[in-house]
Amino acid sequence: QVQLVESGGGSVQAGGSLRLSCAASTSAVSNYCTGWFRQPPGKERERVATIYIGNGASYYANSVKGRFTISQDNAKNTMYLQMNSLKPEDTAMYYCAAALNPYARAWYCGTSGQNEWLYWGQGTQVTVSS
Repeated sequence: QVQLVESGGGSVQAGGSLRLSCAASTSAVSNYCTGWFRQPPGKERERVATIYIGNGASYYANSVKGRFTISQDNAKNTMYLQMNSLKPEDTAMYYCAAALNPYARAWYCGTSGQNEWLYWGQGTQVTVSS
């Protein structure tokens, strides 16, 4: 069982930056995906960015490409999401998650259904004001 704990959320003005952290209770395993999802108010949860532990390959939603960066520090069992140039539409509850990658291929992390992601954090709120 993997436990994930997010931190770093908060309120910021448009154009600002935040860094989210996700601490895991166990060491990263190479055949796992880790990633960030978000759920804006009144909308469905969506994938933001993922990383395949096996080779470090990352995936980003089009809406955040060039502004967000996902990274993994295996020595600290921590994943990060650096968010720059924040926009009001980035306002959401952000969740980190982990999934076993049965194909050992990076593409799986960016395309798998959310029901394949078995481990979830409790979420951290990000609010961007205009």
